[in-house]
Amino acid sequence: MRANAALQEQNHAPEKQPELERRGFLKLAAGGLGALALLSGPLEAAIRRERYLSFYNSNTGETLRQVYWTPREGYIRQSHKEISWALRDHHNDQVKPFDYNVLDQLYALQLQLRSRSPLHVISAYRSPTTNDQLSRRNRGVARNSYHMQAMALDVRLPDGRVSDLYKAARSLGAGGVGYYPRSNFVHIDSGPVRYWS
Repeated sequence: MRANAALQEQNHAPEKQPELERRGFLKLAAGGLGALALLSGPLEAAIRRERYLSFYNSNTGETLRQVYWTPREGYIRQSHKEISWALRDHHNDQVKPFDYNVLDQLYALQLQLRSRSPLHVISAYRSPTTNDQLSRRNRGVARNSYHMQAMALDVRLPDGRVSDLYKAARSLGAGGVGYYPRSNFVHIDSGPVRYWS
């Protein structure tokens, strides 16, 4: 089953995804975040107010809460650098600028889940060297993983059920979503829409 998951996550010909601008985020919010329509405030915040990420990197012990987009400025370059550093390959401290689409997915998950604790990131950017080493030891690691493109995150909900996180991620209708209940995490990426477990 892990080998099938690796094939699902695999990226055969990675293309640079276009940035998810306000119109794209509105489409994501309107189309995939149906639950947000029932909430007062979060949808409005997603559209008109600044976007921030709040997460804990379980590999480095770092916690980050960072505004990365405002209606006036759009995506904030310095924030993007800080977020990308916090999501670096912890094996060798290599950094790759993170894809805005997956950051927007993470933000949308935060809004939808309304978790009191920051989401835990258990895997973010992986350098090709790290990914190669991991894929040799674990059949569940795709050789051409979106993690190597800084387009994927593996996340855990510390104060909730992994099944709720999976349902929320699927409801976005954006990118790939892998469900790993035994390991208590969900994979999200900004590749084509697909699901696996």
